[in-house]
Amino acid sequence: MKPPPGCVLPRPNAVCHLRKSLYGLKQAPRVWFDKFRSMIQAAGFSQSSLDFSLFLRTSPVGITILLIYVDDIIITGNDPENITKLKELLHTLFKMKDLGRLTYFLGLEVLHLPTGIMLTQQKYARDLVTRVGLTDDKVVYTPMEINTKYKEVDGEPFNDPTLYRQLVGSLVYLTMTRPDISYAVQVLSQFVVNPYRIHHTALLRVIQYVRGSMSQGVLFRSDSSIHLEGYTDADWAGSPNSRRSVTGWCMFLGTSLISWKCKKQSHTSKSSTEAEYRDMSAASSEIVWLRRLLSELSVAFTSPTVLHVDNTSAIKIATNPVQHENTKHIEVDCHYIRELVIDRLITLQHIPSHDQLADLFTKAMTRARHQYLISKLLLCDHRYQLRRMLGKAIIV
Repeated sequence: MKPPPGCVLPRPNAVCHLRKSLYGLKQAPRVWFDKFRSMIQAAGFSQSSLDFSLFLRTSPVGITILLIYVDDIIITGNDPENITKLKELLHTLFKMKDLGRLTYFLGLEVLHLPTGIMLTQQKYARDLVTRVGLTDDKVVYTPMEINTKYKEVDGEPFNDPTLYRQLVGSLVYLTMTRPDISYAVQVLSQFVVNPYRIHHTALLRVIQYVRGSMSQGVLFRSDSSIHLEGYTDADWAGSPNSRRSVTGWCMFLGTSLISWKCKKQSHTSKSSTEAEYRDMSAASSEIVWLRRLLSELSVAFTSPTVLHVDNTSAIKIATNPVQHENTKHIEVDCHYIRELVIDRLITLQHIPSHDQLADLFTKAMTRARHQYLISKLLLCDHRYQLRRMLGKAIIV
């Protein structure tokens, strides 16, 4: 280790003694988090077993919740006295600043409305569109064309694969508040190794769609009831390259969308029923995790969680105790879901395909169908919400 320029050593062989972990060192994040965890646990907080960045403290008055990401912290709860004491403790132990009411966190903009809380990434989306530098004013109303399949080798290779990867990565982060682009981003992410021009053209269409809906975000209504339900759907053999199916599910707490997923399955399914069943298994795991997490947050459920499925064959397999010959290859998933049904953690309910909200995560669709589904997911334009709140037009 060489002394930095301007550092005068008291003797030639003197070395630096590290008293604090520094940014850039591999062990710095772990050392920092270990210290923070020990300090916060000494103050009476317990670390969540389901999310290690979540710390909880309950009292006769209520609950105090602390969520940390590196050195950014969110504090909430219904115990004002404990929240005040916690902020004073953090200010004493660390050099931290109270930024007041939560309005911005890791690129997420938090809007406090009379109807609830809305999460958007308008600034992040605007920066992304500016970075691309679109030269036209074309507006599209869906992120991807319907009945279009993209292959691994198709036409002319794209001359800047690094740019393609960076833009896809940026869109992946944007899906935190934009589930309406999840399917399109999942498809385009499959070609980051070797993109072609047709893939880049499809990527630009997604960005054009984002440009026309930058102020859109997820609304969490304050008058929503506290019950958990899920929707699950699968596009059988949807990938033209591997013929693997696409899994899509979304979870609601009351009317508020709190979790969603769009992913290509890791195994090839021999039938649509098998694809749907694997999707149900993944969604069931998410339900179990959410129920346990909400239980730690003092939200208890006395009834099983309803999982809406549009495949009657998959429901019959889950409720039939007899293992048929044609389901042995998915026996693990069969046992897992059946045990959850018996334990009354979930209950399976058939839903018509037209009302299947998870369709948004498994396929491209028409403008009318796309707009219908995002309205059901409570994806709203925050400019419209503000106009309703203030009673006048607002230019953003």
